[in-house]
Amino acid sequence: MKILKEGDKAPNFSGINQDGKTLALNDLKGKKVILYFYPKDNTPGCTAESCNLNENYSELTAKGFEVIGVSPDSAASHLKFIAKFDLQFNLIADTDKEILEMYNAWGLKKMYGKEYMGVLRTTFIINEEGIIEKIINKVDTKDHTQQIYNELKIN
Repeated sequence: MKILKEGDKAPNFSGINQDGKTLALNDLKGKKVILYFYPKDNTPGCTAESCNLNENYSELTAKGFEVIGVSPDSAASHLKFIAKFDLQFNLIADTDKEILEMYNAWGLKKMYGKEYMGVLRTTFIINEEGIIEKIINKVDTKDHTQQIYNELKIN
């Protein structure tokens, strides 16, 4: 499996969103995309991260960004998560972990000395040409928008 780096072409993905509609990266040409991978709907870190992006959503879209979250949860789970927190962006149900693996966001994790396979919380910033501009591996869930701005040197 190819390890993605900044400057690489972002792999085109196609997934099902919370409404059962297909969403593909190729459909977003000409837009900057914040593609964030998170472990699970309705868990503390994932909720903090999603809500932080949501609170800043109008500012992000004004700067030309499209926000897309991806987790292995089902579309039904995403729908409840969106309703509960009034999220304004698409969440992709990657139940077969195809997109997670494509983006190296599925791998070995350690907790309490045990190793297991899971979602590696990662955010990819993809530019208008479909090139990965930034990869954020150490996500600040509580202030992720500001972290993205800092990484991209946006005021």
